Amino acid sequence: MPEISNPNLQSQGPGGGGGGGDMRSTMVFFALMLMVLFGYQYFFKPKPETQPHPTQSQQAQTAPAATQSAQPAQASAAGQPAANAATPTIAAAGETDTTIENAFYKIVFTNRGAQVKHWILKKYDDTAGKPLDLVQPQLAEHFGLPLSLFTYDQNLTTQVNQALYQVTVSGGKSAAGGIVQSPATLTFHYEANGLDVVKQFRFDSSYVVDVETQVKRNGAPVRALVEWPAGLGDMEEFLPSSDTRSHVRTSVSSQLVWSIAGKQTSIAAKKVSGDATQEQPFQYAAVDDLYFAAAFLPSNPQSATVVTLHHSLDVPSDLSDPNSHKTPADVIGLAVGDTSGYTHVRLFAGPKATDVLASVHSIGADGKADGPTLQSLIQYGMFTIIAKPLYLALRFVVEHGVGNWGWAIILITVLFNLLMLPTRLSMMKSSLKMMRIQPKVDAIKRKYAHLKMNDPKRTEMNGEMMALYKTEGVNMYGSCLPMLPQIPLFFAYFRVLQYAVELRQAHWLWLPDLSAPDPTRVLPILIIITMFLTQYITPSPGMDPAQRRMMAFLMPIMFGFMLWQYASGLALYWITGNLINLAMQLAINQSSIGKEMHAIAAKRAAKKLGGPKTIQGRR
Repeated sequence: MPEISNPNLQSQGPGGGGGGGDMRSTMVFFALMLMVLFGYQYFFKPKPETQPHPTQSQQAQTAPAATQSAQPAQASAAGQPAANAATPTIAAAGETDTTIENAFYKIVFTNRGAQVKHWILKKYDDTAGKPLDLVQPQLAEHFGLPLSLFTYDQNLTTQVNQALYQVTVSGGKSAAGGIVQSPATLTFHYEANGLDVVKQFRFDSSYVVDVETQVKRNGAPVRALVEWPAGLGDMEEFLPSSDTRSHVRTSVSSQLVWSIAGKQTSIAAKKVSGDATQEQPFQYAAVDDLYFAAAFLPSNPQSATVVTLHHSLDVPSDLSDPNSHKTPADVIGLAVGDTSGYTHVRLFAGPKATDVLASVHSIGADGKADGPTLQSLIQYGMFTIIAKPLYLALRFVVEHGVGNWGWAIILITVLFNLLMLPTRLSMMKSSLKMMRIQPKVDAIKRKYAHLKMNDPKRTEMNGEMMALYKTEGVNMYGSCLPMLPQIPLFFAYFRVLQYAVELRQAHWLWLPDLSAPDPTRVLPILIIITMFLTQYITPSPGMDPAQRRMMAFLMPIMFGFMLWQYASGLALYWITGNLINLAMQLAINQSSIGKEMHAIAAKRAAKKLGGPKTIQGRR
């Protein structure tokens, strides 16, 4: 931690001695940090609800539509004429593209299947520096394009997603290159052989697109759901070239998220069931990863139906080496519709930015768009109560001060350490008191040294120590308590740097991306050096030399290695705190407290070196 209490300072507990109590407290602190860091995702992530496969009742409900949609357009057993005999054909002569644009996106539709070929976010770039396309090309090639249709009849699904639709544009202004400026409405229509499909999309000035679809077969509605079939465009591990992709597997952080009655549930990609149907009053259902989401918001939650999709695609085990051994990566998607067969949903496809998500409301109990927002898609976990204010503070500094997220991290860290200064001074005073009464503590221990560890009389020793602490006004935990506020702050920084889309590709000096590790490894090396220097100049009376060496060398190396592979923004926070910590220790060493502590340390060291030696006699 940037503001780590010097573990070399004395903090004796019952039964401790010679720095052992402080050592135990410090090791418990560091062990706690490591346990939380490496076990957080497993132990503290909310347990997902088990996602059921289609029940028999669901299958029974969907089967009629699927069966009916699969029936050929021919005369029925009763001798009724085939539908295609009286229905004119509505279809396009060839494949064409239509592009819709506003300030946030550029969406390219193809009339083949009335699907999306490109969903480009203008304000975000990929690793190659080009505007980010939410349609990942390799996934789309294998599993389909966004806004395709899902039915329970594979032949029908193929037909509606391969047909050439007639397209009508209304309400939009045409710009250069045939691009249509929103607000606008796109209507796609295909009709042939008794099959009638209409897909309508309305666009405004936000990230949200209004979607209406209806599929009929011989005049009867067919349950057809709107799909986001597979992944998002920032999953660059599926790109064929290592030169144009990130070396981070984004797909491992993808998940399925939904809200029912204001309660949000999330399921990690590897646990999502494939082709599982649920009929629940979904307020929204989304596929997301760290920074982006595709979320469907049904206009009639009471009759909403969701199908979850799970695929896999092989990617190199080492993303920097395209020829390395390939391993499967989980790819998830979803389809959302209405049990009536007529689907009306709103689709948000964009960044998980706090203000953007807060502006998108689901349908409430009154049938209006005043229900829960999508803001809860940003999941800071158990440290939300700290992470969210921290994020807001960083953003405020960026927007009203320094204008850079790296400098904002440094400034907030400095302010936090200044606020913790009184606590640090209190900790030093407590440690000095411990050092002063150490001879009395040792005397009590010698008094009971002849007793075994399990001897009941040893409780008397602890009682005498507690009485001594009380008489001398010493808090045996005084040097440990100041560490505690730093643990949640550290993990709050960790979560903010992991989930705040504003920190994606945010640069600072030589760091190109504060959400990615330092490519030069300068920060982890500086962390090791500064932690070592701080340990070296801190007095440590009574500490065993082996313990001192471990604290001086092992702990800095451990933390430097830990931050070797984590976000450089987190390392920037840590090194800032380390530098402040080092400066404070230098100042304390020149104070009366520091001089007395060094004097006691020197006295005890001299006593140990000058003590009598034990000579083994011969038998």
